[in-house]
Amino acid sequence: MKKVLSVFGTRPEALKMVPLILEMKKHPGIESRVCVTAQHRELLDQVLEPFGIVPEYDFNIMSVGQTLSDITTKVLQGLKPLLEDYKPDILLVHGDTTTTFAASLAAFYAQVSVGHVEAGLRSYDKYRPYPEEINRRLTTAIADLYFAPTSQSRDNLLKENIPAEKIFVTGNTAIDLIKYTASSDYVFECPALNNLDFSKRIILMTAHRRENWGEPMENICRAVKRLIQNNPDTLLVWPVHPGRAVVDAVEKILPGQERIVLTEPIGVFDMHNLMRRTTLLLTDSGGLQEESPSFDLPTIVLREVTERPEGLDAGTLVLAGVDEENIYQEATRLLTDKNAYDKMAKVPNPFGDGNAAGRIIEAILC
Repeated sequence: MKKVLSVFGTRPEALKMVPLILEMKKHPGIESRVCVTAQHRELLDQVLEPFGIVPEYDFNIMSVGQTLSDITTKVLQGLKPLLEDYKPDILLVHGDTTTTFAASLAAFYAQVSVGHVEAGLRSYDKYRPYPEEINRRLTTAIADLYFAPTSQSRDNLLKENIPAEKIFVTGNTAIDLIKYTASSDYVFECPALNNLDFSKRIILMTAHRRENWGEPMENICRAVKRLIQNNPDTLLVWPVHPGRAVVDAVEKILPGQERIVLTEPIGVFDMHNLMRRTTLLLTDSGGLQEESPSFDLPTIVLREVTERPEGLDAGTLVLAGVDEENIYQEATRLLTDKNAYDKMAKVPNPFGDGNAAGRIIEAILC
C-alpha cells in the first residue's frame, strides 16, 4: 500500500481536500492519513466535522495575532518528527496557503515526495493575492507531482519548465464536493438562512483576502450598501469572516441596514445550498469562483486580478476590482440586464466535471 499524508490548515484547503480524502479512504491501494495544522481553527473544524473526518494528527497552531512567520515556523517544527516517524511515500498539499508552502518545505527537508493539488494557478503579481501567489510558486519549485485543475494551469507549469510527465490535468476537486452537499430539500443549519425571504433576489457576498483589508474592504461595503438600497427587491446575505480587518469594515458601514443579513461563517452544506437559491455572487474567494458555474450563478470577483482566468474566458466571472463605483455598476448591470445575466448563467463549468479525486488517485498510484 502507498502511504499518503495529506496536510492542510484552512477552510478552503479542507473543502477541496475532503473529496480526495473520502475517495482515498475507500481505496485498497492507499493508506491515507490526515494532518491538520489548524492555521484557521474554527473554520477548519466546520468543514471536517460534517464529513466525519478526524485527523490522525492535529498541530492546533492557531494563535491570536499570528503572523505568516509564526505559521511557517510552527508547521516546519511540527512536521519534522511526524515525517521522520511515519515516513509517507507522498505528502499531499493543496493550493496556496502558508501551510501549503511550509508543509512542502518540511517534506523537502525530509526527502519526502510532494504532490500539489490545484497546481499551476498564477496571477503573475506576487502581492495579488498576498501571500498566496508566492506560496504557490514556491510549492511548484518543491513538488514532484502536479495535479493541475485545467489545461491553462498545466500550460503555466510547462512554461516554467516543469516536465510534462509530472503534470496531470484532473479538474478541480471543488466541483467533486458539490455532489456530497447540494440537495433540493435542504434545511439550513444557520437559523437566519431559514428565515430569508426567498421571494426577493438573493445576493450572496463574501470577502476576506489580505490585499482587500483596509480601504478596499470599506469600498466593498459601501458598494453593496448602495446596491441593496437602490434595489428594493434584493436581499444581501454576508457570512462575515472573523478576521478583525473584515469585521471592522462591516461594523463601520453595514450594521442595522435593512435587507442586509450578516451571519457568522456558514458550513459548506449551507453555503452550497444557499448558492443554489442565489441570484448573484460577489466574492474575493477563489473556491467560490470555481463552484459558482455549477449553480448557474453569475459571479463578480472583488479583486484586481484573478488566477482563475478560465472563468473570465468562459464568461462565468467578471472582474470588478475593489473600486466602489465599479462594483456597484457591474452588479447593477447584471441585476437589470437579463441578456447579460443569462449569458453568464448558462455556461458549463470550465473548472471541472466532478471527477478530479479519481484522476488524482490514479496518478498517485501509477
